[in-house]
Amino acid sequence: MTTRSLASPPMRRPSAVGLITAFLLVAAAQICSGAYYGKLLGKLSELHHGVSGEVYAVDARTLFIKDFTYDGEGPAAFFYAGNGKGPSNNNGFRVRDEHGTTNVLKRYRRKDITLTLPEGKTLNNIKWFSVWCEEFSVNFGDVKIPRGFDYPKPLKLKSLSGIHGVGSEPVVIVDAQTLLIPSFSYDGEAPDAKFWVGAGPTPSPQGIRVPDENGKEQPLRRYDRKTIVLTLPGDLTVHQLGHFGVWCEAFAVDFGHVQIPHNMNVPPSLKMLGVSPQSKLNCEVLEDSLAFEVRWAVAGDSIVVQLVAKLDNGQYMSFGLSADVDRSMMLGGDVTVAWVDKQTLQGYAIDYILDAKSQCSGRRGSCPDARIQENTDSVRLLNAALVNGYSIVTYQRSLKASDELDRPILTNRSQAIIWAIGPLNERQEVSFHSHYLKTDRFIEFSRPPAWNCPMPDQEQTSAYTDASSNQQQLSVVTRRPQRNQATPAPAPTNDAWEIPPIQCYEPEDGVLYAQMGPTGGKHGYPAITGHVGWGISWYINGLLIPEINVVRGRRYTFVVEGGLDAETPARYHPFYITDDPVGGYQHKTPEEKAKVKIFAGVRRQRGKVIPTGVGRLCNWVPDQNQPPADEFASFGAYQRTLVLECDHGEPGIVEWTPDENTPDTVYYQCFTHRYLGWKINVHDSCDASEASSAASEKHEVYAEPAKSHQGAHDLEYGASIAVASKITNGQRH
Repeated sequence: MTTRSLASPPMRRPSAVGLITAFLLVAAAQICSGAYYGKLLGKLSELHHGVSGEVYAVDARTLFIKDFTYDGEGPAAFFYAGNGKGPSNNNGFRVRDEHGTTNVLKRYRRKDITLTLPEGKTLNNIKWFSVWCEEFSVNFGDVKIPRGFDYPKPLKLKSLSGIHGVGSEPVVIVDAQTLLIPSFSYDGEAPDAKFWVGAGPTPSPQGIRVPDENGKEQPLRRYDRKTIVLTLPGDLTVHQLGHFGVWCEAFAVDFGHVQIPHNMNVPPSLKMLGVSPQSKLNCEVLEDSLAFEVRWAVAGDSIVVQLVAKLDNGQYMSFGLSADVDRSMMLGGDVTVAWVDKQTLQGYAIDYILDAKSQCSGRRGSCPDARIQENTDSVRLLNAALVNGYSIVTYQRSLKASDELDRPILTNRSQAIIWAIGPLNERQEVSFHSHYLKTDRFIEFSRPPAWNCPMPDQEQTSAYTDASSNQQQLSVVTRRPQRNQATPAPAPTNDAWEIPPIQCYEPEDGVLYAQMGPTGGKHGYPAITGHVGWGISWYINGLLIPEINVVRGRRYTFVVEGGLDAETPARYHPFYITDDPVGGYQHKTPEEKAKVKIFAGVRRQRGKVIPTGVGRLCNWVPDQNQPPADEFASFGAYQRTLVLECDHGEPGIVEWTPDENTPDTVYYQCFTHRYLGWKINVHDSCDASEASSAASEKHEVYAEPAKSHQGAHDLEYGASIAVASKITNGQRH
């Protein structure tokens, strides 16, 4: 990997902003009104010094105490945990306070606090948590940890799979407001696809948009096996949801979804526990050739830091403060050493003191603080991930020096920093660095937030992005979608293919075949109708959305092959005739439905409208070896490249006789999706002598299909069937 010039496009980072707005947001988000804190362990026993509060398990190593109270009068009280029968000095150990220190506890009055157990300790190997006085061996208040306690943990769902190339590995609910979608793919071809959630088991227009990994609600672009992290908007949690997926909002189409179960035992997000950050993020490139970046957000009296680098197996990355605020020098430095084990995917963030230019030996050299003095590791690991070969570690520390081995992060000026990358030794401690800072480098940690790193997945001509245009927000997005269905922007109607209409005198038997097919690119559906299509349209007798002319008093039979499986919405297109030019009756509001008339294709049962125009699915499929639709000058030329592929099964039948009450213009539509059909012109009379040539005679290569199986809907196949059923290689379905 080479250093790029300012004129070259930026190298792509691994979903940098998405990970920031998820992992950092989880660690440093605004207070919200959610009341989910994890799984209740119980109330602290109220023994001495006014100790009280409710203790919740957030995850394997994190405790949340709601309304913690302590009068601060004990001589040497600490948070304690252990695995003996009850609190004691012998079988217990200190737990760092909410600031990451093990100082004597001060006064608390109904304060919500979050605590983390030491590295290697989980709720599975402790039996109690206590406010413990070391000096007099007195328990001020405690809560017991039940044996085999089922603490909250991330939950793996099914994989996304659907149309437009939507797919992923199993979706993970990281916490109550964070979703991880590994290896997400989508072809980006639909006009209005959004990440989408809702209360029911399947998507609907009543759902809620989820901002993408960049915090935006714009139509989704193309993704190719990209791992992304999404944060639910506002105070929304997974406990209110029944599904997550990709939804085409303008056309009410489900591109693929997974169901979210009820009564999940997942962690709350830390923003639900009350950590308040600044509104934007900072980022600086430390070493471009290694894609080594530091990102941070100041959150109250602590700072959340994220390190990202392209590391080899067995390498560490370190970042921290020089001993001299005016000069970058390694000796005496206070750094965090971080890495992700590529076999176990376990992340590490360890507080180091650089006492000498050597490996740690005894208490000299580049040593973990805890090797020098007990309980001095002042760094709290928040999250770690290995994404597309990049190691990403997020941690938190106090702005102040927590002990004599730490350096303070200054909030009134810039200060010198240091960094290094190198191999870990057999003790999983640092060896001498192979890459390091060779000049003086300064960072003002309390500056107005500025993102001076390459933007992910964004082709720009400069290497860095101006912070004023970046606007990377940590604040939670609270926008909700409008309940009215989105309407796509009008499409240009020039250069439309000429699709011959089906005249009122044809076909002689009044039988028309309704099947699915491609929209025909820029010359097809959008140019004909003025509406943007989402990829498929109705084909009538082999023609792309032709205008159909009918005469009042004559019976017409539509043989419908638009799909049977209501559980797979992208393959389910019930046919109906209506006065609505949009379609998609199923997803309309009650007020919208009241304004719509349906003339054929449904039955009414107990106040419900049930589609009847359902049958096996037949699709006109383009030949992948032929040019795209945009390159064909006429529909006839394009149509000759299409092949009809049908599922096994029977077609559906919709019979319709327009009468004097039928409007002059109605529409054939899809009951479940918007903008798939087109016009039907209704006439009082029809003079067949005006015919120049029937629409069904304007096509060239057809094969007569097999007759349907015996059953209630047997039909005599007339001339119109020849248009609808071009079949290759003698195959018949």
